[in-house]
Amino acid sequence: MADHSIRLTTLSAFLVLFVLLLQSHIAISEEVDDEMEFSYEKGSEVGPEHWGHIHKEWAACSKGRMQSPVDLSHERVQVLPLLGRLRRSYRPVPAVLKNRGHDIMLRFEGNAGSVRINGSEYALKQLHWHSPSEHTINGRRFHMELHMVHQTADNRTAVVGILYTLGRSEPFLAKMERYIDMIKDKHEAEEEVGLVDPRVIKRGSRKYYRYMGSLTTPPCTEGVVWTIIKKVRTVSREQVRRLREAVHDVSNNFFNHY
Repeated sequence: MADHSIRLTTLSAFLVLFVLLLQSHIAISEEVDDEMEFSYEKGSEVGPEHWGHIHKEWAACSKGRMQSPVDLSHERVQVLPLLGRLRRSYRPVPAVLKNRGHDIMLRFEGNAGSVRINGSEYALKQLHWHSPSEHTINGRRFHMELHMVHQTADNRTAVVGILYTLGRSEPFLAKMERYIDMIKDKHEAEEEVGLVDPRVIKRGSRKYYRYMGSLTTPPCTEGVVWTIIKKVRTVSREQVRRLREAVHDVSNNFFNHY
């Protein structure tokens, strides 16, 4: 990967990364929930280097040209100023926390609201955590990354990501801690957590990176609109430990293909 840095400017109201969206690449496939079919462990028969060969439907994992994650200073992206505010309209709904084996996912059971991107409404479906982060900035990997997964009515996908480094406790994750403990090391276990308000997830920045990429787990479908909040927030060491110990893949649950 070429070392191509991005120069931030205070004159830009918004910072985004952009690559051309090919009309033939529209993300209509969801992530695979059954982690028994794949692993993040390099060298494993079902590890990342083999994902594209496990099922023909997963071919994009090895042959795709717009794969995620990326380093946010990657040479394939461009900087475009003044793209516009990330418009969101979330609301509290019941949710279920699930141990998917490779990560902990919070699934919304009703209409949790949406974000509006390029004139389209993407409804919030679920969120999950990766540790360490999947995306990097100038080669730096962070301690945690939150993915908020959205879909349109015709199943196009957009993901809003937030990066975290060690520091103060993350308030939203703190509300989930006792439920995470309930499903610790229990593959496919679920726990109802009651009403959850996505609006309490702190972003703290009106600047963000944007690019067209893919799902980061099989089937690695391309055409996903990625929006990564520029501001890096904090998470405690204990919270990171709890997330890692909740799944059996305790070393990491991130995919690094670059």
